[in-house]
Amino acid sequence: MFHREGQKIIITTFFIAVALILVSHFYVDLEWLRIGIQLLALIFLILVLQFFRNPKRPVTPRFDEILAPVDGKVVAIEEVYEPEYFKENRRQVSIFMSPLNVHVTRYAASGTITYSKYHPGKYLVAWHPKSSTENERTTVIMHTPKFGEIGYRQIAGALARRIVNYAEEGEQVTQGQDAGFIKFGSRVDLLLPLDCDIAVAINQKVVGAKTCIAAFRKKDE
Repeated sequence: MFHREGQKIIITTFFIAVALILVSHFYVDLEWLRIGIQLLALIFLILVLQFFRNPKRPVTPRFDEILAPVDGKVVAIEEVYEPEYFKENRRQVSIFMSPLNVHVTRYAASGTITYSKYHPGKYLVAWHPKSSTENERTTVIMHTPKFGEIGYRQIAGALARRIVNYAEEGEQVTQGQDAGFIKFGSRVDLLLPLDCDIAVAINQKVVGAKTCIAAFRKKDE
């Protein structure tokens, strides 16, 4: 299965690849050059297809866990001051996605969307410390039954030029549900309560809608 955000790009790439293969077949006499063009066209098509893949991952919602919103590698776990919405310290878990990762964003928890805003910005590399506040990004906040309000940011990277965000204020969403897409290299920051138990480590690879990022800490613990 492929994500709907890639449909136009996939179709365009397919026709370009077919055209290159046909042109090289009929008009390129040098065999090595003809084969090279055809291989490059096929490789490019395969890369586009793998980038927009959208594996189905059924989720039984777990209200006491925050699941990974994307596939990637954990690059930061830190306490930060969040100035846009919370205006207080939060536990930030940052996940970097390479161009080879699945780039679907999924809701990390079930709840109600209370805030959703797009910010234009720069295109610093996604692991740059200032990318969270200076890059093109979206900020989404949701109210959850166990954790209260949690947030996440989709952050464009050096190659990304478009963030797709489906979250709308007032909407009820379900853990694991499709929340959007970021094209060509990016990062997602989770903004969690300070008292939750982080379940991942730096450099750990995580899988969207499967890996537990944080667990609810009972008040008597």
